Amino acid sequence: MMSHKARWAMALGVGMVCSSSAVAAGPSAEQALALQPIQANVDFQRPEPNEIPKCSIAAEKVGEATGWVVTGPSGERLRVFLDTNNDKKVDLWSYYKDGVEVYRDIDTDFNGKADQYRWLGMAGTRWGLDKDEDGVVDQWKMISAEEVSAELVEAAKAGDADRFAALLPSDSELKALGLTGARAQDVTKKVQNGVQEFSAWVRQQKAIGKGTKWVHFGATRPGVVPAGAEGVTQDLVVYENAIAVLESGGEHGQVELGTLVRVGDAWRLIGSPVYTGGSGDVAANTQGYFFSVSYSGSPAAGQGGMGMGAEMQEILNSLETLDQKMGQAATPEQREQIALQRVEVIKKVIAAANDDEMRENWIKQLADALSGGIQTGELTQGLDQLQSLADQVEARAPKTELAAYVRFREMSAEYALQFQDPKADYAKIQDAWLEKLEGFIETYPKSPEAAEAMMQLAIAHEFAGEEDDAKKWFGRIRGEFSGTALADKANGAIRRLDAVGQPFAIRGKTMDGKALDSSAFKGRPVLVHYWATWCEPCKDDMAIMRQMQAKYGARGFQLVGVSLDSSEDELKQFLTANRLSWPQLYEEGGLDSRYALEMGVLTLPTMILIGPDGKVVSRSLHISQLDTELGKLIK
Repeated sequence: MMSHKARWAMALGVGMVCSSSAVAAGPSAEQALALQPIQANVDFQRPEPNEIPKCSIAAEKVGEATGWVVTGPSGERLRVFLDTNNDKKVDLWSYYKDGVEVYRDIDTDFNGKADQYRWLGMAGTRWGLDKDEDGVVDQWKMISAEEVSAELVEAAKAGDADRFAALLPSDSELKALGLTGARAQDVTKKVQNGVQEFSAWVRQQKAIGKGTKWVHFGATRPGVVPAGAEGVTQDLVVYENAIAVLESGGEHGQVELGTLVRVGDAWRLIGSPVYTGGSGDVAANTQGYFFSVSYSGSPAAGQGGMGMGAEMQEILNSLETLDQKMGQAATPEQREQIALQRVEVIKKVIAAANDDEMRENWIKQLADALSGGIQTGELTQGLDQLQSLADQVEARAPKTELAAYVRFREMSAEYALQFQDPKADYAKIQDAWLEKLEGFIETYPKSPEAAEAMMQLAIAHEFAGEEDDAKKWFGRIRGEFSGTALADKANGAIRRLDAVGQPFAIRGKTMDGKALDSSAFKGRPVLVHYWATWCEPCKDDMAIMRQMQAKYGARGFQLVGVSLDSSEDELKQFLTANRLSWPQLYEEGGLDSRYALEMGVLTLPTMILIGPDGKVVSRSLHISQLDTELGKLIK
């Protein structure tokens, strides 16, 4: 996006705003409105498609700068793109909402790339610096405590340690706090260990997922640590026991942020967060770093801590080091060696854990590490270890969710390993696998893995053309695991299997921000194509879809793409490089997104053909059948 802006800036000729020829040759309002902020999730005004022709653009002088001003149908400002140093290149891109500026990208070194990002007006106070001009904030020049808590949640959702690091004090800011002696050493150590602790916490915590929303920031009023207090040479303004309140799937929880300290115009964290649980919970760390007052207003019970025991921290640090090495490993042999070392370190974590919940979480991680490594071929050995782990857990805690979790992963790993044998009898292996799944369901009928086992059975029967058996298993998931994502997907799968002859419509916003309702295409045949950028057959099908659009488009044929990508950025990159002439719907979640759940889409590509009467003609169309089917529908 920055290079796009840079190219456009080179062509603007904004230093010649008094020249009518320059204005005539300038960009159109539609071109200007196509530009997007570099930072994601900026809430700015986007005119509806039918309003864009009514928008206007003019070369103007704004203060001491010159540039282009885009106004809406009512004369309200929508965008302002300025040349502030009179070199005939845009270096400031401003975005407005309801006539008020809410965000700007800034190029302070005038090289055509933004290096600062500011939120303004009611959009907040954040002011980010991007030293290497890669579109990622390296340091916050200005940020409120509330915005720090929201940024931390976003960093956890993405597992982005760099985004978290930007919330910690820099070395110069630590010095500016004026701390001395043991206090200075303690705070410095917390900051230096912050990123590693954050990475370890992200792997353990269950509070924050991709669908988690930040709700609000909670804390008592900020306090002042006066100069003269132990290790403090100047007044410090701090929040103690601050929390971020979260919402996930209708359930509320919270993450304790610990202590925040103000450095100039920015607030900084001095440690890694602690998850405290579900709805209504109060922060577990009731002892502040500077003050012994909890968020609830109750007296502190004793010295709290955001870190963990030295032994555990050392083990987790070694795990972090192995993760980094894995990313640098060049050969399968190196990757397997590191994977085996990682397994041994996780065993040490389990042995050192002094909390039952933590121990259980790490046992699950060990099962995942072994099972995942075996299934990807990263671990050529490990099945014996996984089987032994499953036996041990089952012996200590028979028929528990933990036992089901480990056993299911052991079964899946063994199944995958059998299929890696080129001499295998695949039909025999598949029959044995289905029998094992049914036995697992009988042993652990209420476990989440039982729902997954039922889903695997349903998929196997559907692929075999045994749709009644498939619907039986989908129905059990829907009835016995109501309220779960798998139940929603099973319900959608039943809807899909029964779809032929039924009315069908899909609704949402396209990638270019337009509202789409397929029922508006009634009277025309419609193909709904579920796909993803990682699905090569899906992309291969698009060539034929283009041919069918050229052949039947003038006679009403309509295509609708539904991307089930997990990354919107990857989808945008693909669409930029491969211009598709039909609308594309997208929502977060990939194969667990709303679109996938509504029709129980389990494999890609999936194509649903709708007749001119708005009813489903085919729910599992193959691209090779499209020409024939359209020929029948279009007379």
